[in-house]
Amino acid sequence: MLDQVFNSPFNTSVETLFQLIVLVAMEAVLTADNAIALAGLAQTLQQPELERRALNIGLGLAYVFRMLLVVGTAWVLQFWQFELAGALYLLWLAGRYFTTKPPDSSQLVQARSHWQIIPLMVLTDLAFSLDSVTTALAISQELWLIMLGGTIGVVLLRFLAELFIQWLQEFIYLEDAGYWAVALVGMRLLLRVVNPEWVPPEWAMISLIAVLFIWGFSRRTSEVPVELQSSSVDKMSYELVE
Repeated sequence: MLDQVFNSPFNTSVETLFQLIVLVAMEAVLTADNAIALAGLAQTLQQPELERRALNIGLGLAYVFRMLLVVGTAWVLQFWQFELAGALYLLWLAGRYFTTKPPDSSQLVQARSHWQIIPLMVLTDLAFSLDSVTTALAISQELWLIMLGGTIGVVLLRFLAELFIQWLQEFIYLEDAGYWAVALVGMRLLLRVVNPEWVPPEWAMISLIAVLFIWGFSRRTSEVPVELQSSSVDKMSYELVE
């Protein structure tokens, strides 16, 4: 195994480079819903400096756990309980968002400390990693290649999460779309535990998530009259009237 890890980078081929491109593309696609979940968690700090600190520390720790997951994937996949725990956590995360979401979008619940958010960030990335690492193994069996793809994915995640924090203020439906995507990933993991034959193909999941994000970016806050921007109920009434 160690020979494979250390020797493979020096024996790169066209096929290896193609696999790396596919892995990076896959990470870029799968990172969007992860990024918006992390952005939503960081946003509760309501202070840019604390948000950046939480993202830096949280994703630094998440990277360590993600690499440990990659190295121990063969062992982890023997236990369906890990995937069940990841599925339940993602479904809980989405359920918590929709059930505790205040009717007034301006009344965002503020976290007391960035240390309150960092563990949730690590758990969120780890739950998403269960799905992405399994998908990566279907593309390549090269450990170093999967680790490189995962490293690029974490770097993308860091920059995307900060962008999403800004976009969450600008687009009305984006956070809802992101958490529906989180729920979809959780359901996919749950189906894989219950019956792998029921798991929808990757292209179907990507298509559904793409549709959700198209909806999420469909309306800016500036398009809603100022007097209606504070209330989600008023926004809905405005949509119906329009």
